[in-house]
Amino acid sequence: MSTAELLVKCLEFEGVQYIFGIPGEENLDVIHALHNSSIKFITTRHEQGAAFMADVYGRLTGRPGVCLSTLGPGATNLMTGVADANLDGAPLIAITGQVGTDRMHIISHQYLDLVSMFRPVTKWNKQIVRPDTTPEIVRKAFQEAVSEKPGAVHIDLPENIAAMPVVGKPLEKPTLEKSFANYSSIERASVAISRAKNPIILVGNAAIRANASSSINEMSNRLKIPVANTFMGKGIVPFTSKYSLWSIGLFQKDYINKIFEKTDLVIAVGYDLIEYSPRKWNPNGEIKVIHVGVEKAEINKNYQPMVEVVGNISDSIYEILRRSDRQSEPHYAFELRENMKKDYELFANDESFPMKPQKILYDVRKFMGEDDVVISDVGAHKIWVARNYHCYKPNTCIISNGFASMGISIPGAVAAKLVHPNRKVLAVTGDGGFMMNSQELETALRIGTPFVTLIFNDSNYGLIKWKQEEKFGNSEFINFNNPDFEALAESMGLKGYTIHKSDELIPTLEDAFKQKIPAVIDCRVDYSENLKLKYRIKDL
Repeated sequence: MSTAELLVKCLEFEGVQYIFGIPGEENLDVIHALHNSSIKFITTRHEQGAAFMADVYGRLTGRPGVCLSTLGPGATNLMTGVADANLDGAPLIAITGQVGTDRMHIISHQYLDLVSMFRPVTKWNKQIVRPDTTPEIVRKAFQEAVSEKPGAVHIDLPENIAAMPVVGKPLEKPTLEKSFANYSSIERASVAISRAKNPIILVGNAAIRANASSSINEMSNRLKIPVANTFMGKGIVPFTSKYSLWSIGLFQKDYINKIFEKTDLVIAVGYDLIEYSPRKWNPNGEIKVIHVGVEKAEINKNYQPMVEVVGNISDSIYEILRRSDRQSEPHYAFELRENMKKDYELFANDESFPMKPQKILYDVRKFMGEDDVVISDVGAHKIWVARNYHCYKPNTCIISNGFASMGISIPGAVAAKLVHPNRKVLAVTGDGGFMMNSQELETALRIGTPFVTLIFNDSNYGLIKWKQEEKFGNSEFINFNNPDFEALAESMGLKGYTIHKSDELIPTLEDAFKQKIPAVIDCRVDYSENLKLKYRIKDL
């Protein structure tokens, strides 16, 4: 057996279902070893697409998504998706081909020191230089990828090592025991929560990874504490819950920020500082914080917890519940929630065209089911998705908000459809993000993952325009021309649509999701609402 074949056996033993990537000269032995493997290799059209697929697969399943490239430009193309997974806390394994070890000491065609290059964007990485170390390196890679905080790891395999004969077998996976918080921290947290006048729960993505939705809902309902979620914590509490205050994280102060001006205690559950900086909601560091998480809190002058409850999140919450008591309803939060609901309903019957972003997302929410999945790209539309697309359940709206890379939605939707073949999957993207990885729609067609892509079309980089206008009063260098997206879709063998008036969107979504092939919907958007939102918020 070759090193490449042993590598593949180790990946099979780890439960890998898919590898996303592109064959190259320096990974030929791995590709050959995959030919008779139970692992399905999905050939993508760009390595960045492969990395994004692995990224979203990891985030949705909690198991590492695996992507593969050759050396040099293939490996550098992976890096954006690898960095995205690492900052967003998605487990990912990136495997790169490499020149033979006999060529590394001299200038060689396409040679780069990939271990050094990937080090800043991964939790751990290693080059296989001895065939018999392969099982240890693979086991270590998977262990690092899933341990809290999850992230990306990298394995570099030189072509001559890949072809060498080896004797070995995969290493057994140990059973990991839960860790539990100490009773002293639980007791102190319970006392602080019971005494607080206006507490609020702030939920982040780690709570979703920990499957802590039930415990957080019970805490909120029994102790009558309102809940706000980060962009990446959507759905941990159903948006229909009377204690849900929806998402915080807009770069401007919004309705929900008012609650943080009133609170005397923030219970941060599974909260990662990268999701929404504490200086935005605790600028003076004066709000008391209880940190509940699997890991200790990051060091930050605006986030200095009075108590850190470190251990299994659900167990910690249930132990806190056993010791806490609160009776009064948060009427100030109910008042705020009513105002938020009125704002949300403002555009329910708006018939203007181009469509307002609020109306597009109102109709999308109306159409999509509770279990269906939205994958948001990055751009002005992401802010509106975060603010106006509300969720019933965790992992039904995927937003990249750590690395926040454009181009994630279409490859991410491919992965989401592989994970959830029986759910509707909608990629929501701007025209800028669409053109960055639209080639992966061919991948979706070829492998039979029919999802729908909805393009917010404004012929410019809308988020940058928004920020330029706020800062300077004008915009520069953000305009571009688009192809006919409907015709482009049809030319790729997909189903294409163009929205001409607002009442066409829901019927078009209905028809698009009936197709057995991927579909693309081009919808013109009126982003004048971006600055109008700023002034509406100022009136608060």
